[in-house]
Amino acid sequence: MKVKLDVDRCKGCYLCIANCKIGAISKDDKPNKKGVIPVKVDQEKCVQCGNCYTMCPDLVFEIL
Repeated sequence: MKVKLDVDRCKGCYLCIANCKIGAISKDDKPNKKGVIPVKVDQEKCVQCGNCYTMCPDLVFEIL
């Protein structure tokens, strides 16, 4: 399984970063279309627990 992101939906609340217990989510290097620094997922660290999906108010995450 893998986590897919729609970074253009990210508004930069970073609830996902705060709730990722293993630290697989961090800020990206470049802004999205809204000018917000979105998040990125380290697929190697991610265990697809779903915390990011549950916490995100903007439906940025999709677990495949």
